[in-house]
Amino acid sequence: MNLRIGVLGASRIAESAIVGPAQDLGHRLVAVAARDPLRAKDFADKYGVERVLASYQDVIDDPEVDVLYNPLANSLHAPWNLAAVRAGKPVLTEKPFARNRAEAQRVADAAAAAGVTVMEGFHYLFHPVTRRALQLAADGTLGELCRVEVRMGMPTPQPGDPRWSLELAGGALMDLGCYGLHVMRRFGTPTVTAATAVQRSPGVDERCDVEVALDSGATGLATHSMVDDEYSFTLRVIGETGEALVHNFIKPHEDDRVTISTAGGTTVEHLGRRMSYTYQLEAFATHLLTGAPMPLDAADAVANMALIDEAYRAAGMQPR
Repeated sequence: MNLRIGVLGASRIAESAIVGPAQDLGHRLVAVAARDPLRAKDFADKYGVERVLASYQDVIDDPEVDVLYNPLANSLHAPWNLAAVRAGKPVLTEKPFARNRAEAQRVADAAAAAGVTVMEGFHYLFHPVTRRALQLAADGTLGELCRVEVRMGMPTPQPGDPRWSLELAGGALMDLGCYGLHVMRRFGTPTVTAATAVQRSPGVDERCDVEVALDSGATGLATHSMVDDEYSFTLRVIGETGEALVHNFIKPHEDDRVTISTAGGTTVEHLGRRMSYTYQLEAFATHLLTGAPMPLDAADAVANMALIDEAYRAAGMQPR
């Protein structure tokens, strides 16, 4: 059985995050709506979406839509996820899950009460490069875990980009830090020990670096910059006797290397260029169709937003 998917908004990320994976896996893109009807029509024509509807609510209410994909601006994730929950329809939502922990908790509570799945789309977690890094940290290959370093950078978005809007819940920690802190949490329970931010405009960070202490005794650093010269998404896991480097944990289809260095030497593993988004949709669909367990749930999303709030406060800023 294949999913019938409704898309909220004609976003740039949708081609990689839902269109390609749906085509690869045989799911149908049934409906799309956008603030600009012409943009929605162009999106539908380009990607083979079956029809364009007048509003997001029309997509949610469409009886032929089984599941929603929500790639809207950060501040619109929670409101439209709640609308989908009220309609009894599961959602694969882009991250961050909400503007802050309190809003995330409202969505989680509503989803639990309705028995509806709302999953935050941390696609990186489903790819073998990430699974390998987690395995190496756990199986003793690197010795006792000492430190985790996540370094995320991207070129500067255009001035009018939603990522620079406080009203739309933009900022480097929201856009990149949701990933950086999320992957840090795979290695233990982190507490923020320090954070520094550079604000592009009042309340909107262009860079935010976060130091954490893990409950294992290890430390971590996650750096997030939206003013770099190029894209860079590395994950380094450092143990007492070795370390592992994932060269691009966000886009492993572009670089699938994991470099492992121990006393025995250095090896480079190539773990496949299949897109992490395809792994994610495959797992999400299997969950919806068979009830198979997922590595992500709404409680995880709430915990991630709580850590983002904590990091903002540590940096002298207010949560969104």
